[in-house]
Amino acid sequence: WPGSYCDTKHSCCYPRTGKPVADFGIHGLWPQNADGSYPQNCNRDNALDEDQISDLTSSLQKDWPSLSCPSSTGFRFWSHEWEKHGTCAESEEIDQHGYFEAALKLKEKANLLQALNNAGIKPDDEFYDLDSIKEAIKDATGFTPGIECNIDASKNSQLYQVFMCVDISGGERFCSLCGLSDRIPSSIEPLAIKLHELGHASCNNMSSDLKRGKPSSSFTFMGHKPTL
Repeated sequence: WPGSYCDTKHSCCYPRTGKPVADFGIHGLWPQNADGSYPQNCNRDNALDEDQISDLTSSLQKDWPSLSCPSSTGFRFWSHEWEKHGTCAESEEIDQHGYFEAALKLKEKANLLQALNNAGIKPDDEFYDLDSIKEAIKDATGFTPGIECNIDASKNSQLYQVFMCVDISGGERFCSLCGLSDRIPSSIEPLAIKLHELGHASCNNMSSDLKRGKPSSSFTFMGHKPTL
């Protein structure tokens, strides 16, 4: 959710292209085996070729921005995701261009911010039940997401990532194969999530004076890949 990446002790840096929009951004498209394990770094010799995704660059900068420091164009982040995860999804149907194109299409299809708005859940400093947020996303996509919270610099918990399981073997579609579970710090009670005006969100309904964060976010797709 916007602000949760920047509003930590690690802070953040806006991309060289400027301040990103206050919307969910893609973290990655991660293949997962049927047994729940994650293949990684399947072909270290297949580095990302910038020319292969040149027609997607503007969309990636908008929907898959990098907020790490120092400021960058995002290519290093995309390269990391391709080499660690994308190479494990590579096939005759999915090459470098296809991998990033699929992730962009899935983000557009999920449209998480609109799904929450449709349910009356907005970044307005009000509290919303965690189950209500998950139900809103389920109503829009057909499947229940996994929710992750992190801790900000003041030790307050906040909404960090939304995980969706997808099946890209026969076209980009959401599914329930991954066995998603929430990732909530054990030190808090995830009774409700507070959504602040600028997108900062608290998973602890006892916090009322959280500072507002800068726009950033994560939206992670966990893909199903049958075990060979």
